[in-house]
Amino acid sequence: MATSTQLSGQQAQDAAAVARQFDGLDGRLGIAYSGGVDSAVLCALAVRALGASRVVALLGVSPSLAADERRIAHEVARQIGVEVREVRTHEGDNPAYVANDVDRCFHCKDELFTRIDDELVQELGLAAVAYGENADDVLRPDRPGSRAATRHAVLRPLAEAGITKPRVRAIARELGLSVADKPAAPCLASRIPHGEPVTPQKLRQVEAAEEAVRRAGFSDGRVRHHGTIARIELPVDEMGRLADRTLREQLLAQVREAGFGHVTVDLAGIQSGQFTMQILTRQEAQHG
Repeated sequence: MATSTQLSGQQAQDAAAVARQFDGLDGRLGIAYSGGVDSAVLCALAVRALGASRVVALLGVSPSLAADERRIAHEVARQIGVEVREVRTHEGDNPAYVANDVDRCFHCKDELFTRIDDELVQELGLAAVAYGENADDVLRPDRPGSRAATRHAVLRPLAEAGITKPRVRAIARELGLSVADKPAAPCLASRIPHGEPVTPQKLRQVEAAEEAVRRAGFSDGRVRHHGTIARIELPVDEMGRLADRTLREQLLAQVREAGFGHVTVDLAGIQSGQFTMQILTRQEAQHG
């Protein structure tokens, strides 16, 4: 099991620094968990420090979570040896979330943490809740979800220990976690431009189109939803594969089948947080 692996060097120091964040914790630790590398490493280090019986992974489930990501999350949890409790969230009922302003992530995380506080803290005997913010995330301006964590007094053990994303991945590799090199997988709503409402239909379209990208063999990919147009972002060094006529035509047909009339490929490649960063950059220029 991953949590029994002996760590060495920097990874051992980082694990010890995270463990110190749990000193004095009386009860169980709930971890907001997605199956991504950050929350997976946090779960693994918490299990090492506290024991599996005192850690529970809390997986938020809603239409914005792709079925494939949900499956991976459970697989990684089994690898870690941590219990998973699915938490049904209803951010889609919140008009502020549906409106899809730059603070959409705040409303999503606030819904998850509120559900945990109201429904699970007492039932599971949670003494604290934590999530996988790392030291690099702290420096990014496009993380409104962190405000929700502050509002609900959610712990940030990786960030508090000063552990950056590369160091998170190094720990995951040493532990043998299958998600060590897994690309970031933001929720499906992040593919919809701010100001355009988030709807279940759009989320289903994005999920189906991105599944087609994965089936085509690309290591990563985003499908941005622009009404009848799907704008696909791919790793730049993999774009040459589209020269294969058969692959290209199959991908085109499958993305159209997802509900898009036109399919384009963005020559800039994958752009993490693109919609939010565009707005924040403009705001900074206006106030600068």
